[in-house]
Amino acid sequence: MASFELYCLKCGKPATSGYQAFCDVCDGIIEVRYPTDGVVLPDSTNPYERFAPLLPVLEPERRLPRGVEYTPFHHATAIGGRLGMPHLYLKNETVLPTGTTKDRMAAVSLAYLYEQGVRSFTTSSTGNSSSSYAYAMANYPEMHLYLFTAESFATRVAHADQPQITHFVLRDGTFVEAFEAGGTYAKRHGVVSERGFFNVGRREGLKLAFMEAAEQSPLPIDWYVQAVSSAMGVYGTNRAAEQLRALGLIDRLPRLLSVQQESCAPMVHAFADGVEAVQPEHVVKRPHGIAEAILRGDPTRAYPFIRDITIATDGGMVAVSEQEIRDARRMVEELEGISPCFSGSAAVAGIVKLAREDRFPKGDTVMINLTGSDRPPAALSPDIHWLRRVEVNGATDWVEDEATSAAAQ
Repeated sequence: MASFELYCLKCGKPATSGYQAFCDVCDGIIEVRYPTDGVVLPDSTNPYERFAPLLPVLEPERRLPRGVEYTPFHHATAIGGRLGMPHLYLKNETVLPTGTTKDRMAAVSLAYLYEQGVRSFTTSSTGNSSSSYAYAMANYPEMHLYLFTAESFATRVAHADQPQITHFVLRDGTFVEAFEAGGTYAKRHGVVSERGFFNVGRREGLKLAFMEAAEQSPLPIDWYVQAVSSAMGVYGTNRAAEQLRALGLIDRLPRLLSVQQESCAPMVHAFADGVEAVQPEHVVKRPHGIAEAILRGDPTRAYPFIRDITIATDGGMVAVSEQEIRDARRMVEELEGISPCFSGSAAVAGIVKLAREDRFPKGDTVMINLTGSDRPPAALSPDIHWLRRVEVNGATDWVEDEATSAAAQ
């Protein structure tokens, strides 16, 4: 059985039993620590077995996927040759079951939620994490997911037509509104709101791409690069590096580079302005852009954590244009034979931009997380619960719209 301790990152208080996203004393986020003395990582090419002692799952042998392998760590010699970067690597997460790195998140998060006593919960997403959750839910027949999605992302959710999923779609809603609607539903109906970034199971699951890469790379990794919305994967990577260093398995933390698209770059703008918190002028109220998976216009609560680790690792943030993203995708496809989604391509575009502007140490060892591939649009299920916006005492609420549900059918 695995061993770990849940505690408040802010005040240090141990977490109470049952699922918590925030401390019941100071509202700090719940974090996890693992013992370092005497820890030996099992010899396995299954990451869920190899790194089980560093995952918040009490019974990993029962809860985590079997028969899986590390994803490829691709030496991008052709792109690196063009940029003068001989140690450029692509972590190819496109090969995962639903085509996204969020499959790792779902596998660990569901195991964590289940062991913390959760059987029904709400969540929201732009498509990737909800598709991963829906895919993995089949392993937990006792669990039920109440999924809230903005209308523009509804066809990005795969596997949502299974009985364990109740799918609510917000007419003309945004990701942030879907997140808030899910939280409201949870309070009204007595189910758990798993809180996205603030679910420690999610963050810990997203460590695995870097943990694998740290063993696959022939050189210590100097930079970790990812396209971000809340930057949960970047946070998870920093945690992974801290834990591997504590075990003496790596000797340094990678510098962290977060990339956003210019049309939705609240973190990049806040970081460039040198402020400790996202300001109202940084928030993108109606986000748009070709990299749909990272269209989060208001990462206000997550940003301070990402800012702190970016500064601590001497990392950075950069925004790229739609054309730069398209060019990067074409470059990866033509030169390296991998077809990433636009979000994964945005990460490549960030490195290309900085390298061509001589704003990047080209001799460093760089890992770019190609976080996913394109999925074909999913058919809208006739069982979708369509919600429409209403104003109640000056506040926005969402109610089921029987007319639009009937029209969809």
